[in-house]
Amino acid sequence: MRVRDDTPPTPRGLRIALLFALVAERLNVHYEHGQWLTVAQGTALAADWLARNRQTLPLEERATLSRLSDDFARQTATTLSRQAGLLTTHEMMQALDPNYRSELAEAMMAACARLLDDLTAAS
Repeated sequence: MRVRDDTPPTPRGLRIALLFALVAERLNVHYEHGQWLTVAQGTALAADWLARNRQTLPLEERATLSRLSDDFARQTATTLSRQAGLLTTHEMMQALDPNYRSELAEAMMAACARLLDDLTAAS
């Protein structure tokens, strides 16, 4: 998910958007190639995503978000049929464009926000 250029993201908003983007990419790789990204691959993807959005986060935090996205993506995949998983992945990947609106993607974004809030509360 790209951060809008006209509105600087809040630190929380940046992390939610990054978590969403990582989950979308993990599900995409899973459904397209039958594989799961490693935590290290997710951490590298996080760095790339942040760089494209002119943002940075420490390595430890990127790794934490990578692990959280892995857990959430795998959990999501176990609850969906292949067809529903493909649809969910498609909607999430489309929603990486800030101009694309989707109720399904918004629900997944809200779930990412809850996961991040739970992680923050546990810390």
